[in-house]
Amino acid sequence: MTLQTILPPERTLTAVPGGSKKRVLEFFSTFIAQNTPSLDSQEVFSRLIGRERLGSTGIGNGVAIPHARSPHCKAPIAGFLKLQEPVDFDAIDGEPVDLLFVLLVPEEADETHLSLLAEVANVMNDAGTRTQLRKSESQHELYETLTQAIHRLSDGSSQ
Repeated sequence: MTLQTILPPERTLTAVPGGSKKRVLEFFSTFIAQNTPSLDSQEVFSRLIGRERLGSTGIGNGVAIPHARSPHCKAPIAGFLKLQEPVDFDAIDGEPVDLLFVLLVPEEADETHLSLLAEVANVMNDAGTRTQLRKSESQHELYETLTQAIHRLSDGSSQ
């Protein structure tokens, strides 16, 4: 299971309205529930917010990786949001967040969950990738930038 297999182009969104951490997570929860019949937006939102209460998923450099487990999630689901305006996400470096990689995993997906989170963190820790994502103006361009970064990192780790 790789990031590319769980992140289809239609779940890569640009110019997403921000406002606040709560609004962004509500937006994603509604969006993902509309596209995944087994998921309920309120349940997804409450799990993502519950995870944020344990500690912010803002990893620094304007990036957050909100993630949660869900008993209604049959396989890992990813979404990528590029916000119109950065929002305060209580990130570790205090900087506002404009790039979010959201992960939902099945309740029992321990190893998968951790390896996907590590893969996302690797992709999002690359300064060049972040710059390219911020320059991307269309959903297609955003998706292409992400998939190229995922390929680069997966090729590099197997050498």
